[in-house]
Amino acid sequence: MTTVPPPLPYRVAGTWAETADTRSVELVPAGRELAPFAPGQFAMVYAFGVGEVPVSASALRGRHGGLVHTVRAVGAVSTALYRLGVGDTVGLSGPYGVGWDLAAAAGHDVLVIAGGIGLAPLRPVVHAVLDRPGAYGRLAVLVGARTPADLVYRDEIDGWRGPARVEVTVDRPGPGWRGAVGVVTSLLDRLSLRPERTCALLCGPEVMMRHTTRDLLGRGLPPQRVQVSLERNMRCATGHCGHCQLGPLLLCRDGPVVAYDRVAPLLQVREL
Repeated sequence: MTTVPPPLPYRVAGTWAETADTRSVELVPAGRELAPFAPGQFAMVYAFGVGEVPVSASALRGRHGGLVHTVRAVGAVSTALYRLGVGDTVGLSGPYGVGWDLAAAAGHDVLVIAGGIGLAPLRPVVHAVLDRPGAYGRLAVLVGARTPADLVYRDEIDGWRGPARVEVTVDRPGPGWRGAVGVVTSLLDRLSLRPERTCALLCGPEVMMRHTTRDLLGRGLPPQRVQVSLERNMRCATGHCGHCQLGPLLLCRDGPVVAYDRVAPLLQVREL
């Protein structure tokens, strides 16, 4: 049986708030370093004395040259990670899982669509495309959040404007909000989509991805050029606990990134 190797010690080089309940934590090796991560892959992050959780890398090279993870304080382990300070130590193992297939997107327009903290696993995709502009066509980033206060990476998103087409919408506007209001699919009408040469990469709540993919297919995108990240219920990283099973797929091993033509029939099964 495959097991997760013992975590390596990593030191917190920086931590900063993204929203009221979400922080980004940059980790650098305190000794031996893990193998390089690809966009979309995840690590098992261990808070000593508390437990471990799978967290996708939200940047492959942060402000101090380390690996960045963005965590929302929703449980005991994620709250412990949220409370980390500079100089603290965590355990890290990985990389795990299947990341975004950027090779399949080469030469195509890249459409990134994120809901809420689903932007975290997609952020390295934006970095990769911006770092190699000649390898891809046009880049568009569509972001949806519940409220303006729930938007992550707000300053960085503003910096993407120019080299990328960036559109942001919220469900409930707050004071001073002058942007779009509504579901993220409404932003597709603002694009001059070229379906014959576009690859779409999606991460967010499953209901959002189902509706968005249905809209994209209706606009002519073939399902094999739509990739979705299904990070639900991942726990062990090795495919033996079964918590992340989706039909024949174990998402920590066969995903979390899966082409939509492969996963579409499974997402239509009620309560699967």
